[in-house]
Amino acid sequence: MANMTRMDRHRQAELEKEQNKRKNNKPNEEPELPNSGQSNQKKPKKIKKKKKKSKIFFLILIALIVLSVVGYFKGVGSAKLDKNNKQADVGNFLGEKSQDGSTNVLLLGSDSRGEDQGRSDSIMIAHYDKKNKQPKLVSIMRDTYVAIPQNGGIEYNKINAAYSYGGPELVRKTIKETFGVPIQYYAIVNFESFPKIVETLAPGGLKIDAEKDLEVEGTVIKKGEQKMSGKEALQYARFRKDEESDFGRVRRQQQVMTALLKQGLNPLNAWRLPETIGTVRGYTQTNIPFSFYPGVGTSYLFSQHKPLDILTIPVEGSWNDGYYDHSGSVLEIDEAVNGQAIKTFFTN
Repeated sequence: MANMTRMDRHRQAELEKEQNKRKNNKPNEEPELPNSGQSNQKKPKKIKKKKKKSKIFFLILIALIVLSVVGYFKGVGSAKLDKNNKQADVGNFLGEKSQDGSTNVLLLGSDSRGEDQGRSDSIMIAHYDKKNKQPKLVSIMRDTYVAIPQNGGIEYNKINAAYSYGGPELVRKTIKETFGVPIQYYAIVNFESFPKIVETLAPGGLKIDAEKDLEVEGTVIKKGEQKMSGKEALQYARFRKDEESDFGRVRRQQQVMTALLKQGLNPLNAWRLPETIGTVRGYTQTNIPFSFYPGVGTSYLFSQHKPLDILTIPVEGSWNDGYYDHSGSVLEIDEAVNGQAIKTFFTN
């Protein structure tokens, strides 16, 4: 060191400083980034934003549920307060589940007045299978001549007489024994209340393309596309005084049902659905549990919509005109052919 020049000593000192720096720095330590403090501050903000969005979504969901419940009970309440909404005792209904998991609902349109229980004016089977999301409807003509179970025996008559004899349960038994179709639920709508159901769902009128000019009980309907009131839609579906008789009437009933389903599934009309369901529930005698509606509704609404598929019984080529003193003009049918037609219709 004594022989080193001043410049050499300076270089030696700088070298030692550099070596000490390297020793003090840990090999695995990450160099501190100038913006590391800022990045640590951004993470809590992102978490807060996510929590805020989740909270807003939850509040919207709660609001929709509350509005739906309020709308539903508004519909039920208005029906229950209607003094004309008189419902007769229809007795027990021994519903039977389908083995394939699908649901069959017996839909009956009753033309009875007050406490009197008349014959069912329309008989339909609504079918829905959650697997293929396909709503289907079978219309059975009321003049169809069938064997109605009676006191351990049978009585042949028009199928709509079964409702007068034993309510929806006897109609269910008759359909099961004639066509082999199991039915789990029933729903009876009195024609007096049908217009109110239509007007709750479609207060501006139900869009229907009337197939002809007609008049029923003072209600005049002109041919062509139009928006029908609830009363007009009912009279259009009931008309049968022409050469087609019950065949045309059933077709028009199906047309009205299709229009109702289409109106109900319109996204712009979704807010009316809870009140409409409540109105239907209030005016309808049924054994359908409340839990059935959201289950089927969610299954159908949140899937690819399929249009209503329709079948009319008796099918073409399976019937003949007949006449009996005790029942008048009837449709004599091939029960096996029509039973198979329904089975194929439901499974395809």
